[in-house]
Amino acid sequence: MAYEQFAYVYDELMQDVPYPEWVAWVLEQVEPGKRIADIGCGTGTATLLLADHYEVTGVDLSEEMLEIAQEKAMETNRHVDFWVQDMRELELPEPVDAITILCDSLNYLQTEADVKQTFDSAARLLTDGGKLLFDVHSPYKMETLFNGKTYATHAEQSSYIWFADPGEEPLSVVHELTFFIEGEDGRYDRVDETHHQRTYPPEQYITWLREAGFRVCAVTGDFTSDAPTETAERIFFVAEKI
Repeated sequence: MAYEQFAYVYDELMQDVPYPEWVAWVLEQVEPGKRIADIGCGTGTATLLLADHYEVTGVDLSEEMLEIAQEKAMETNRHVDFWVQDMRELELPEPVDAITILCDSLNYLQTEADVKQTFDSAARLLTDGGKLLFDVHSPYKMETLFNGKTYATHAEQSSYIWFADPGEEPLSVVHELTFFIEGEDGRYDRVDETHHQRTYPPEQYITWLREAGFRVCAVTGDFTSDAPTETAERIFFVAEKI
């Protein structure tokens, strides 16, 4: 699941991702000033925006991603502690008031047991009444937008071709990524990576959250306050530890 070479071009290729919308969603659910653990934080773009409102700790499995996140924190004079950890086995020095797993990071877990273990891990780390906020790809997106599709883009110092094909498991996808990264001599190096993602129907996430000791507060679609439609691409969950 680590991003390896992808880490070094991630920000350039993700520059159009609406991170402020995720932050606005979190602000609607969690009072500013609270302690938050941002899980699967990657290079820390959303984490650092959250740090303008909360006491934030960033967690990711990729050391390469966190190295970049730490550099960005120093460059912007934001204080954020970053930890290399697996979201299934979270262990921080003190409990937190909220946990965020943004930008479909939860979809990188490959089995039902992984998701359930992550919810259990989050429940242990949260204070009583603490909130777990996460978003996932919808079944519609997995079956339609990621079904035998090819995407490509060109940025200032890199380009990529992205093949998305159904995986072996239900509602899963295999992302085959080929990057062309410009070197100092003007020539391009090719880097190939494979990423696996899997999602589940919303009612399955709800069941697992309840089993882990959460009350499900809201299930919404596509950055709205409305229930997900049949063609919603991203589903958002807010759950409270009870």
